[in-house]
Amino acid sequence: MSISLTKRLFLSSYTLYMIVAAWVVGLTLGMGFPEWYFEWYPFIPIFFYVFGWFYIYMFDACRLFAPQRQQYVYLAMKGIKMIFSMGILLFYAVHVKEQKTEFFLTFFLFYVLSMIFESAFFMKFEGNKKKQLKAKKEKNE
Repeated sequence: MSISLTKRLFLSSYTLYMIVAAWVVGLTLGMGFPEWYFEWYPFIPIFFYVFGWFYIYMFDACRLFAPQRQQYVYLAMKGIKMIFSMGILLFYAVHVKEQKTEFFLTFFLFYVLSMIFESAFFMKFEGNKKKQLKAKKEKNE
């Protein structure tokens, strides 16, 4: 099974980004603010990493089978991520009940970090796509 260049670039850079973010935040919490470190911390970067994989696979499938609907898939994935995130936060608040504030703030930090990465990646992706279309149009003229 072949993997597209877009998917490969996203997964490799997202993997590196999430590893660095997880270590930096984890070390900051563990060493700088040990009272803020909570047992469920590793779940947060894992959730966003797994969702990133799901995200790029859905986006790539849409690019192949329904390219005219890419904006809708992009928006739908943002909505799905928000719904899943709210579900996780609600579950944690109702069932775990330990260090809720720390969990919520850390979760929000990773939510924002993942949104920044995804937005930057796809802005670059769309910019490259427009450049390719412009070059192709100029070549045909």
